[in-house]
Amino acid sequence: MKLANNSHLAYCTNIHRGSSWAETLESLDQYTLRVRERVCPEDPYAIGLRLSASAARELSVPSNLLAFRKWLDERDCYVFTINGFPYGDFHGTRVKEDVYRPDWTTPERLEYTKLLFDLLCEIAPEGMEASISTVPGSFKRFITSQDQLVAMRENLSKGAEYIERLSEKTGRDLHLGLEPEPLCLFETSSETADFMDNLLAAELADRDLLLRRLGVNYDACHLAVEYESAEESLGRLIDRGIRISKIHLSSALKVSDFSKATLKMLEGFCEPVYLHQVVARKGSEALVRYEDLEVALQARREGEDTADEWRIHFHIPLHQSPGSPLDSTSDHISSVLDILKSKPGICRHFEMETYTWEVLPGGLGTSDVVDQLVREYDWTLGEFASRGIGR
Repeated sequence: MKLANNSHLAYCTNIHRGSSWAETLESLDQYTLRVRERVCPEDPYAIGLRLSASAARELSVPSNLLAFRKWLDERDCYVFTINGFPYGDFHGTRVKEDVYRPDWTTPERLEYTKLLFDLLCEIAPEGMEASISTVPGSFKRFITSQDQLVAMRENLSKGAEYIERLSEKTGRDLHLGLEPEPLCLFETSSETADFMDNLLAAELADRDLLLRRLGVNYDACHLAVEYESAEESLGRLIDRGIRISKIHLSSALKVSDFSKATLKMLEGFCEPVYLHQVVARKGSEALVRYEDLEVALQARREGEDTADEWRIHFHIPLHQSPGSPLDSTSDHISSVLDILKSKPGICRHFEMETYTWEVLPGGLGTSDVVDQLVREYDWTLGEFASRGIGR
């Protein structure tokens, strides 16, 4: 939906299954339209679309593309952003570290992203600013040579030049947001800024072009897991001249009670589909990182981990606390919105991205995801309105 200052809010449809285009469209019919009826029945409704590589190729067939444009027009819906992070399957099978493959060292990632921009220019309203989010280069342990970093910079530069040509051709402001995430090539705001500096220093494309077309998809969950404040992380990126392409409104799991009962409770968040990175902190000591929650739990039980607090990359519903003794990082979202109130022009694209409904334990999940999404909209719109930055 359209907000003040020509901004837009949607929920990201990566929360639904959609390996093929047919499955993606079925999810839009089955879930998205029902949400729309309850939160935005009268006005044009924004969709944050997720397209796998196979779904994107299928949608690019002219007859499918024409039919989808008609679908959008008839239902008064519009697409302003696409989640281009997961290339393949994202539900119902092991995803884990494979979500970062293929990464930006490969031509496959470049071609997939170019296709997404081609499609976005076909389905987004004429003249509308449009964005795509993508992986933060790669997963850290995948990068073992300088040659990979060189290839990554070359591919991103080629991507930026392609986006620039499309922008000039269509008269749109198009941009790609690299999404920092725990244990990825760049996960903190400092690493992100340094990566962009190194990309600019490589002089593979015009500096101003790169800064126009490449930015950051700021995921509130991810930066909170790194123990960064919104003021610190957003401030650093903005001060370094990096575009905030899109903001993901998302919340991470937080724990500072490590009793046996709590550790047992955390076992319910260990599941086989997604990677749940853990960043542990003890006083002023250096942060300790674990690739998955199961690894952190094992280290705790064996006495190797003595942290005072864990931040866990497990997306928690925006409107709901995980319940004591667990906590969430929703305060980070509040701080982001406070900054937006004082600096309303820093970003115009917003997505709610709780993609974990299928794997949430206990009372956090529900069989009726539509109800949950409506509650997330209510919470988010309330937070925007309380700061005078809503609809």
